[in-house]
Amino acid sequence: LAMNSTKGPLADKRVRQAIRQAIDKESIVAALGAGQTQYGPIPELDPGYEDLTGIYPYDLDKAKSLMSEAGYSESKPLQLSLTYANIYGTEIGDQLRSQLKKIGIDLKVNVVEFSTWLQDVYTNRNYDISLVDHNESHDFASWTDPTYYFGYDNKNVTKLYNEGVAATSDKERDAKFAAAAKLVSEDAPADWLFNYRITTATAKGVEGFPF
Repeated sequence: LAMNSTKGPLADKRVRQAIRQAIDKESIVAALGAGQTQYGPIPELDPGYEDLTGIYPYDLDKAKSLMSEAGYSESKPLQLSLTYANIYGTEIGDQLRSQLKKIGIDLKVNVVEFSTWLQDVYTNRNYDISLVDHNESHDFASWTDPTYYFGYDNKNVTKLYNEGVAATSDKERDAKFAAAAKLVSEDAPADWLFNYRITTATAKGVEGFPF
């Protein structure tokens, strides 16, 4: 769930933090049957994964307090738009609109053709919040590219990532990647809602199944 922090209200870190703490990922996973929650930019099976649940856990009171500090409330709501492709259906947009309403965000949901999403969001970066399935493995490098549609730019993240790529051991690589991912999560340029769980069926007596 990318947040365009290069302009407007989402340039205020408190608003982005509030959004992260207002989203109940467990209920989204339960409704969609999506698999498992995810709280950071590196999924569980990739190098550098660390459980980052504790950085911005679901906490409505904290989210409301952050929004109040930023000048918004249920009586004085912040107007934001969520744009995503129609291949994901409408339910997730409805859930996010309902959840964010509780902290004073009036979320307009725009469900568009995927080609429109590619033009408006991915290419022109014309969006407030956007949702898409990033299903490429080992794609943490996206967070080191400020020209990517996230618009995220943190030199320390880039430095740690490059040091991880150049590392001479898996342990050193994983530590560098994990430190970089923690910085990204703390900056709250996005939220990570869930990761699909892959189920593999096996047959007794047959060996060599990849997992």
